[in-house]
Amino acid sequence: MKKNNIVVTGGKGRFASILKKEKTNFKLFYPNKSELNILDIDSIKKFIRKTKPRYLIHLAGLSRPMDLHEKDITKSIDLNIIGTSNITKVCSQFNIKLIYFSTNFVYPGKKGNYKETDPVLPYNNYAWSKLGGECAVQMYKNSLILRVSMTEYPFVHKQAFYDVKNNFLFHKDVASIIFKLLRKKGIINVGAKTSTVYNFAKKHNLNIKKIFAKKIFGKLYPINQDMNVSKLNKILK
Repeated sequence: MKKNNIVVTGGKGRFASILKKEKTNFKLFYPNKSELNILDIDSIKKFIRKTKPRYLIHLAGLSRPMDLHEKDITKSIDLNIIGTSNITKVCSQFNIKLIYFSTNFVYPGKKGNYKETDPVLPYNNYAWSKLGGECAVQMYKNSLILRVSMTEYPFVHKQAFYDVKNNFLFHKDVASIIFKLLRKKGIINVGAKTSTVYNFAKKHNLNIKKIFAKKIFGKLYPINQDMNVSKLNKILK
């Protein structure tokens, strides 16, 4: 194990591409699927033995398109639950600190201002798959779960929800703080100050159009998705 070595799974993903631009004293490894396959325990062990990391940031998995988690639950389960379980097993075997990227969607989205200790109840299969990964990570005490609310910069959509509250941070903003959280354990909500998605987007695109989630998805859609981020803010002070 080397003090400054970090393995980042999902190295070809959107967030990893931003993380690579961050200046840090850590030595980061971004294996591709042929080098580290999260569905193959032996593949994970081989790369870990080669790089000897102290930390592993687990980004690999299935996110978008969101409806794929409804259409192909096998793929969702394999990549987000079984893959994360495999990563957790290997980190436990080698005593590597595991940092797992989860999502704010594990919360019910009914009342908002969710603390890390609040009950969880996912709304869709994507969130269930991420919570399934959390279950494995929670069993390993040398770990950190980040429930993250983030999106790409610039905001990629021409429309934004006027009736949905969130804590969006851009990928680049999350990348700038990740190395300050490595030594923490447990669960941390990661996001910005609560805002509607529309107001967040409008700061960066004055021409953004209003849309309403309840009109599109119905009355049961969780519109209060915002988290309480006081724990994060206290750490970063």
